[in-house]
Amino acid sequence: MKANKIVSFLDELIEDPKCELLYDKDYELLLAVMLSAQTTDKRVNEVTRILFSKYPTLKSLKDADIEDIKNIIRPIGTFNKKAENIIKIAQALLADCGGKVPNDRVYLESLSGVGRKTTNVVLSNLYETNCIAVDTHVARVSIRLGLAKMGDDPYTIETKLMKVFKKYSLSRLHHQLVLFGRYYCKAQNPFCEKCGIRDICKYK
Repeated sequence: MKANKIVSFLDELIEDPKCELLYDKDYELLLAVMLSAQTTDKRVNEVTRILFSKYPTLKSLKDADIEDIKNIIRPIGTFNKKAENIIKIAQALLADCGGKVPNDRVYLESLSGVGRKTTNVVLSNLYETNCIAVDTHVARVSIRLGLAKMGDDPYTIETKLMKVFKKYSLSRLHHQLVLFGRYYCKAQNPFCEKCGIRDICKYK
């Protein structure tokens, strides 16, 4: 079975998959994932190290000078909108949830700059919710392995993956697929010759 082969390979290749975004508090993960859109985790970690050091609480973020936040997160791109999102998320969490990130998909997806992918990452990491987030790496690997089709949107890919891998830990699989796509099954020059599931891959 294709699912068994993929999971066995990933379990051997990536034994201890973890989120590479750095955070100490629940809201820091939420903000870091929101900031990671269209940039790399490495770059996000560089700016959040400065951001969370200068503004160590939600209240300080809520009251921060937006221009200062823009300057801090400028290296990650689309910083104007993301700076607004940081302040709006801080305001909402303090006003609605006592500063905690709730285990509530509907609420999280209502926050500024937070969509299904971000929500899935947050729920998976904070609450061990069995869900899978589809980013560019997961989408690319899924298409190459014939688990999804070219042109499928992220939700369609997510739905297909949840069906194929329903017997497995989707949270663990998500991190494995991300790391596999990031370091092995790369967009350019993937390491095909060393891949243990090359026989089921459609990449040419």
